[in-house]
Amino acid sequence: MVTTAKFAETRDVLQNISWQTFKAMLADMGSERNKRLAYDNGILEIMTPQMPHENSNRLIEGFVLVLCEEFGLEVKSAGSLTMMRDDLQQGAEPDSSYYIQNEFLVRNKENIDLNTDPPPDLILEVEYSRSKINKLMLYAAMGVPEFWRYNGTLLRIYTLNNGQYCQSDRSPTFAPVLMTEIPRFIQESKKIGQIAVTRAFRGWVRQQMSTTE
Repeated sequence: MVTTAKFAETRDVLQNISWQTFKAMLADMGSERNKRLAYDNGILEIMTPQMPHENSNRLIEGFVLVLCEEFGLEVKSAGSLTMMRDDLQQGAEPDSSYYIQNEFLVRNKENIDLNTDPPPDLILEVEYSRSKINKLMLYAAMGVPEFWRYNGTLLRIYTLNNGQYCQSDRSPTFAPVLMTEIPRFIQESKKIGQIAVTRAFRGWVRQQMSTTE
């Protein structure tokens, strides 16, 4: 086992783990936990978030909900949804996940099975330390249309195109808004607080939208 640690999260990596063992571990650990697991090609990563990690995750989640409201989009927040595909033998638990375009397909579902249900339309990974698993390849294989990755300084937006992710400074879901500005609001929250910065973000979004009308 290899452990890497930063102030925002710790990552434990196990090698030569079978798919069946990964699924058994998920079942044994249950859903009431703060650890997030990812599996690909025999590698199992267990990430334990600390306060900076979770704070960034929650702030961005608040921004996503503001964006959906301002754009008139319905949304189902699926949180750290356990995403598994038996046919791919891959699994992951992103920090946050959202059904937006396909929200109506899962609106009334208590359990989502990616073997039959669509993947989330948008997922977020907060990675102050780099994952040992190639999340770009993993989520592309699962068909996730939009992947946001925040490293504590930059927010990178990836959109799926012909089975591969391309980086963009704008989200196709919220095209008029420059998403690379989000880290500025995360830093501002440390000065003025979460509610105040969410209010400021809403005002900024409205201004961005008005300039494109």
